[in-house]
Amino acid sequence: QVQLVESGGGLVQVGGSLRLSCAASGRTVNSYLMGWFRQAPGKERAFVAAITWSRRTISYAESVKGRFTISRDNAENTIYLQMNSRNAEDTAVYYCAAREVNAMTSGAHDYDFWGQGTQVTVSS
Repeated sequence: QVQLVESGGGLVQVGGSLRLSCAASGRTVNSYLMGWFRQAPGKERAFVAAITWSRRTISYAESVKGRFTISRDNAENTIYLQMNSRNAEDTAVYYCAAREVNAMTSGAHDYDFWGQGTQVTVSS
C-alpha cells in the first residue's frame, strides 16, 4: 500500500507562485507513474500533470502548459508541482496520485493511490 501526503497549499495572489510537494510512504514509488490532479468547487477532478519514473515522459493539461512544472526526486520518494503565473481558475484542491503501471495517462481512474489533497486558493 502507498500513502501519499500533499503539502504546500495555501493562499496566493494572482500571478504569484507556489510549490506543492507530495511525499510517498509505505512503498517506494520510484517505478510508478506520478501525477497531479485538481478539483475546483462544483467540478469534476481534472488532470494537471504527470511524470514517468525516468522523467523521460511528462504530460501537462493545456490549461497549465508553460506555467506549471512537475518534477520528482526518486531518492526522496517525492514529487513536486511548481505553479507560476497563477490565476483565479487555478483555485482548487490539488491531489497527488500514483499509478503502478508506468505508462502515461491522464485518466483519473487509471491511478491506484491518492493523497487527501491540499487546498490552493488564488486571490485577486
